[in-house]
Amino acid sequence: MNKPGPAELSARSRRNLGLKARLLLMTLIPTGLIALALGGYFTWQQMREVEEQLLHRGLMTIEYLQRPAAEALLEGDIDRFGRLLNTGLNHTDVRSLSLHDADMRPLQHRGPLMYPAGDPLTGIDITAGTGLQIQRSKQSSRFLMPLLAGPELTNRQAHPEIAADSLLGWLEVELSHGNMLLRRYQSLLATLVTIILGLALTGLVVTVMGRRITDPMARINAAIRQISQGHFDIRLGEQGSRELDDLALGVSTMAQTMQSAQGELQQNIDQATEDLRQTLETIEIQNIELDLARKTAQEASRIKSEFLANMSHELRTPLNGILGFSSLLQRTEMSGRQQEYLSTIEKSADNLLAIINEILDFSKIEAGKLILENLSFNLRDLIDDTLTMLAPSAHDKGLELVSIIYRDTPLGLSGDPMRLKQILANLISNAIKFTHEGSVSVRVMAEHQDADQVLLRISVNDTGIGLSPTQQKSLFKAFSQADNSISRQTGGTGLGLVISKRLVEQMHGEIGLRSQPGEGSEFWLTLRLTRSAHGEDELPEKPLLGMRAALVEPQLLSRQMLLHSLEDLGLSVRVFNNPQELHEALTSRTNRDDSLQLALVSVRHTTTAPGDTLEMARQWAEFSICKSIVLTDTTEHYPLLDQLPRSMCQTVSKPVCTRKLYRAVMHLLGDDPMTTVPLPRQRPHALRVLCVDDNLANLKLLEAFLADLGVETLSATSGEEALELLTEQMVDLIFMDVQMPGMDGRQTTSELRVREDIAGFDPVPIVALTAHALNSERRQLLQCGMNDYLSKPITTEQLRHSLNKWTGMAPTAQLPAPASPPTDVAGIDETTTAAEPQQQLLAAIDPEEGLRLAAGKADLADDLLQMLLQGLPEDHQAIRQAMDQEQQDALLDRVHKLHGASRYCGVPELRECCQEAETLLKKGQDSRSAIIALLAAIDRLLETSAD
Repeated sequence: MNKPGPAELSARSRRNLGLKARLLLMTLIPTGLIALALGGYFTWQQMREVEEQLLHRGLMTIEYLQRPAAEALLEGDIDRFGRLLNTGLNHTDVRSLSLHDADMRPLQHRGPLMYPAGDPLTGIDITAGTGLQIQRSKQSSRFLMPLLAGPELTNRQAHPEIAADSLLGWLEVELSHGNMLLRRYQSLLATLVTIILGLALTGLVVTVMGRRITDPMARINAAIRQISQGHFDIRLGEQGSRELDDLALGVSTMAQTMQSAQGELQQNIDQATEDLRQTLETIEIQNIELDLARKTAQEASRIKSEFLANMSHELRTPLNGILGFSSLLQRTEMSGRQQEYLSTIEKSADNLLAIINEILDFSKIEAGKLILENLSFNLRDLIDDTLTMLAPSAHDKGLELVSIIYRDTPLGLSGDPMRLKQILANLISNAIKFTHEGSVSVRVMAEHQDADQVLLRISVNDTGIGLSPTQQKSLFKAFSQADNSISRQTGGTGLGLVISKRLVEQMHGEIGLRSQPGEGSEFWLTLRLTRSAHGEDELPEKPLLGMRAALVEPQLLSRQMLLHSLEDLGLSVRVFNNPQELHEALTSRTNRDDSLQLALVSVRHTTTAPGDTLEMARQWAEFSICKSIVLTDTTEHYPLLDQLPRSMCQTVSKPVCTRKLYRAVMHLLGDDPMTTVPLPRQRPHALRVLCVDDNLANLKLLEAFLADLGVETLSATSGEEALELLTEQMVDLIFMDVQMPGMDGRQTTSELRVREDIAGFDPVPIVALTAHALNSERRQLLQCGMNDYLSKPITTEQLRHSLNKWTGMAPTAQLPAPASPPTDVAGIDETTTAAEPQQQLLAAIDPEEGLRLAAGKADLADDLLQMLLQGLPEDHQAIRQAMDQEQQDALLDRVHKLHGASRYCGVPELRECCQEAETLLKKGQDSRSAIIALLAAIDRLLETSAD
């Protein structure tokens, strides 16, 4: 901290001086200066006079002794003159007297020794022409006078031998300065005393006079302080001077004005306080009313959510029956009109199921009961699966559907893949819905990334009708769409975008759109996700480096995506405008390009007819000119495709997924003698699947479903048996039950992954089968090494989707797609209804439901029911014993096993009781009443079956 300088200190001192001190200073300083000046001047004049008096006294003394001294020297009577010197010492200020001869030899001396001579005085008029010399020191003044033989001497004639005016001797007189100094000090002291007395008298007068100013000002200042403290009744009288009277009057007027203002203010405050009190009473009444209304609204919201949950569950149950039996009916022989009617029924049921699922999802989000998972996933596979699912609706309208993922985007991420897929499905289906021509594209890029996290930006672009600013404002509101007339045409609840927005916000991301009427729209979202090594892509980098391929793809975005994917495989690509141009390059005698080993040809959107394109591909395969991959829309089917040899030609549906393209290319070029690229894992000719379950009924049903799909199956009833079987045979996929005696599904999976790592094998995809799993248990399933999970009961469509997703090979048997299972796009499955109210008056046995769960096979449905009934007495006893002995683990194992078996039979009451009991057991809650209800359901089922 800087110290203040002298100037600053002086300024502070001046600011701290009071009025009285200032008056004193203003008076004493000029007076003192004048007194000092006058006193000094007069003292100086007096000192000069004393000095001149001393000088004259010395001259008078030496003149008085001059004649006697000269006569004494002339006559030689020195002694007589000595007596005269004694008399001279009595004169004032005379200190010493001396008589010297002409050679300055002392003849007579009276008094003390003289002080050393000082400086000679010059410029003294009184000594001019006399020969007198005067020297002064601090202590004395010395007068030296020459003694001459002048004519004035009386005895001059008696000594004629002495020349006139000859030097007879010297007379010296020394005067002391003591008396002069004393008078000088007395004069100086008198002057100082006079000045001090004058200043003191002046200060006294100023002090007395100043009090006539400072006292009234002090009274005014005190009055102002009291006014500042709120005492506005202060009034000041006359202060003794016109100026102070004016100031006192101003202060009194100010106090009176402030007193009046205070009275008005207090009155206003009292009025405002009264108004505020009345307002607070009104607000309190309104708060009570609002609180009652809030409680009423919460109760209404709870009833609404409960109603929606109940109704969605109640509606989905018969709706699944409609979809299931529609699927069964499609397998029978029908006329064209019946097939059309049935197709309409199925589409309407699918739309209704989607609406119900959206309403249920919205209710969960509003109730705050939607919990996000944190699982590892592959971003490219997730987007490919979503596009594959929505491709038929886009291809029905002739739209181009494609995804573009930038190379610097990490693929292995961790988050909630099911909800992210739901968001993308909503955005993409919305874009397809409002786009009549052009394309719908998904672009993915990493805006920012580090070693742990990545900020992902996903945009869905379309060339649809676009939206105006007014329409965009209401787009993310519940139960609303941009245009009600369009809503009439396209259908929907208007909840898809609202659900997507809520999900993105729950993931701490952002969502928005940019759109112009007639120019299409872009919906974008940003998410911050964690990197995950488990979801990284395991495809080798550039396995076909050095090989060449031809590409015919007229759609621009699809062509860019294919070029990107083929370059990742290491292929050098040559682009052709149409299949005819490619055919000429492969078959021309003059301009033939023999370096092309693979041709990728799109049969749609070209100038060449699809039949002609397929005929060219057949010729290339027949004459071994070039291997080919035919790119088709999901809505296309050409009989000629089935006649092409699979070793020379593969079919890939758009949008082209990276894994599908990789498998197709490797299938064609992997065994080529010109390349040594190793396949990830050699597959058998037909799909081979291992089913692991300790429940024989579950195994039997799973084998029946897989047989319908043309899949070869292997069975194991325990984890140990499955591991032993895998040491002898290779499979493409494993369906693994989770809870089994001995080595359960998790332990079996972990052991298998360890063995695969040691042997250097590629991991076999494992799909968990579980009748009931909480969110935390599902995460554990994926963390232990499983790739996916399915909730029982399993349908053929679920099996088909899993086989295609994890093996890339479609089942050989092409059965009509059955109705959607309880698991839908929004990720709602039967396990989510655990907290819903149990359906009242459920039947003990429902033959129609059993038939539907058995895919319409009556004999299989009967076998599954009989197998369940045979084990019920033992299950009843084991559950009762475990409950009585409070063996929670044994009780949970038995209930879970019975729950899994009940999901494949038409026993709705037993299934609901098992689900409720298992949920409570897994959550560690009191489950005794639920177990008792389960035992009662077993008894009723046995009684009903006996009847």
